[in-house]
Amino acid sequence: MTAAMTTNIGAAQDSKTLQLFPTFLVALIAVTIMSAMNLADPMIRHDDYPALFADAPLFWNKTLHEGRWLNYIWHLREVVTPAWLNFAVYQSCWALFVASLAVVASGRKGTNWFTLLMVLMLMVSPSAMLISVWFNTLIPGLAVVALFGLLACKVSSGTLRALLPGFVIVSFMAYTTYPLLLLAVCIAKTEDHSLRDLAGLLFLFCASFVAAVLTVYAINWQVHGVFGVPMADWREATSASGFAGIVQNIPKLEESFKVIFNRNGFAFLPLMLFFPALSITSFVVLFKRAPLEGLYILSGLAVGMALVIVQVLKIGVIVPPRAFVFMWVFAVLAIVRAVQLMSVKKGLPARLGQNAILLIICVYFIQIFLFYGQFRAWHADTKAIAQEIAPLKGEVFVYGNPMFIASGQKASIQSNEALTLRLKHLTGRDVIACDKTPDLCPAQPDLGDTGLTEIHVRTTDAGIFVIFTPLKNFKSNGV
Repeated sequence: MTAAMTTNIGAAQDSKTLQLFPTFLVALIAVTIMSAMNLADPMIRHDDYPALFADAPLFWNKTLHEGRWLNYIWHLREVVTPAWLNFAVYQSCWALFVASLAVVASGRKGTNWFTLLMVLMLMVSPSAMLISVWFNTLIPGLAVVALFGLLACKVSSGTLRALLPGFVIVSFMAYTTYPLLLLAVCIAKTEDHSLRDLAGLLFLFCASFVAAVLTVYAINWQVHGVFGVPMADWREATSASGFAGIVQNIPKLEESFKVIFNRNGFAFLPLMLFFPALSITSFVVLFKRAPLEGLYILSGLAVGMALVIVQVLKIGVIVPPRAFVFMWVFAVLAIVRAVQLMSVKKGLPARLGQNAILLIICVYFIQIFLFYGQFRAWHADTKAIAQEIAPLKGEVFVYGNPMFIASGQKASIQSNEALTLRLKHLTGRDVIACDKTPDLCPAQPDLGDTGLTEIHVRTTDAGIFVIFTPLKNFKSNGV
């Protein structure tokens, strides 16, 4: 066992640059393999297409209802890059962030076995997996987070904290919980732990977060005439005006946590229980062997959870599991550091801890690899439709909902717009969804006996018809 294994999680060196490249290379190779089935033709959610097309007007409503001003600026770019390149850039930014965090956490002793364990365990976050299918929109936000991680390997802890407010404000305008990833980097970078220092860091972060919220509110007031971020109707928000309203929103809080635990365990009960149990055990170990380190990490996690809880209880919305990336990050910091401390002395607990980490890495790596493979059937079906209609002339009309065909359910398609935008992406042609705009569509041609076929393409003098007749006995896999 080397002396590097006893390195404190915050023992980052302020005077010398930390070596990042080897760890980043490992992370980049890992994320490339993990997402291999999604690289050539990545899955794009329906509300991520405006970013792919660089169509700012389609995204405009999210500046008001979500405060995504950084993402809106990204939509104003004139250069439209292919989806595969955007996804590769996004995953590279994720690899850079997790590599930077792991290296900063390893500190002055340099890369060691636990650095690699941390970077791989951070890599397989289910929340990061879920949010990655909005990669076109989130490239600028994740790039900001990755840049902060990179700077943490280059500058002192004091300089990093001086940069924190600006980065919090900018990253908040990309995704609400991104600033919590910046807090994790600052905690990992901290060398001299003390209650006073922790209080100062938390105050700095909370003040920065409030400044970020007020900045978005001020921009919305200036541009939209609304001081705030009103929730879109589809979110079905139930804003609480008093204690009774907060109580009424408790079921939404329960649902938010139920969903995140389900997703973190891939709906498999042993996994759903194993990771939380390992996290709790790790915090117990930290508070026994390195209490201040444990307090730093737990405080960061607590701040994130408090922000989520306040949002749910006050605004009355269910927070999606993709927003909980920060929870995985703080848990991994605690788990790897606890196992590292136990490994100072060889023994059964240390071996069990390392084996538990390796088990999580392997199982989750495979699950995420399979997750990206779920979209292949949807891509095959939509490519076949695109190839069939490409040489035909006339307007394209869609009848039926592609969300309910087998490939649509397997890919968890969230809107029938996913097909119209996908076909526009593949063919460059506008497609009319007749369920949404029936007045623009001619009568659907007769299909006759459709048998077990779910997708039908018909041509008449009126145009080209894509018709879906979903089979009733198909069940989604629930991922």
